[in-house]
Amino acid sequence: MELPQPKYVVVVNAIQQRIEDGTYQPGSAIPSEAALIAEFGVSRPTTVRALGILQRDGWLDAEQGKGRFVRSRASIASRQPPGQASTLLKQEERAGVKLLFVGPVLASPRTAAALEIEPGTPLIARQRIVTSEIGPIELGTSYIPVDLASGTGLGDHSAITEGLLQRLKQRKGVEFDHATERISARLPSEEEATYLEVDPTECLLTVLFTAFDRAGRPLFAVDVLVPASRRELEDAFPIH
Repeated sequence: MELPQPKYVVVVNAIQQRIEDGTYQPGSAIPSEAALIAEFGVSRPTTVRALGILQRDGWLDAEQGKGRFVRSRASIASRQPPGQASTLLKQEERAGVKLLFVGPVLASPRTAAALEIEPGTPLIARQRIVTSEIGPIELGTSYIPVDLASGTGLGDHSAITEGLLQRLKQRKGVEFDHATERISARLPSEEEATYLEVDPTECLLTVLFTAFDRAGRPLFAVDVLVPASRRELEDAFPIH
């Protein structure tokens, strides 16, 4: 069951999508706060929060008295990834990380949309669960196109000690450019609730992370479920 996204997340995702599809070109001004408030039916604090996240993560620049502008592709590529995305990229499959499944799967509509492929396209999946002293805190699945995974060992049921991003760089010479991170919320399936040791009625945060090359092609996706009661996704944003 998909739950409504927080209102600020809706605004963040919409503006990111418009930047990615070229609706908002690099260097162009985005609509004013008043226009966004009217379009999305949200409050000013919600709008300011969303814009602050986009500035922090390198999508926008702000100029006093002039508004907010889309950063150039070079600026986006050089920014540091958000905390959760950085963790997913660098996380090693060592202590506290247990592999649950490695093997071929068919792309779901959600994954296919992230990778810009047809639903049902074969992929290599790596599902793992991360546990801390308070219990399971993250259930994540990486989805890699079969041709990209070939020759990397990502289809083998063995731990990646250097992290997914580094493995692809080393084995395939992949040059990554930028990434997107989308947050929503939903209820878990019975299997997910069992893995995460949560009640089936407990809301889970979902983070869909997609990595792109310099040509703007999506290379792989990581879909993560996080129990909101055990882990928070924190953002910082300015208030004027």
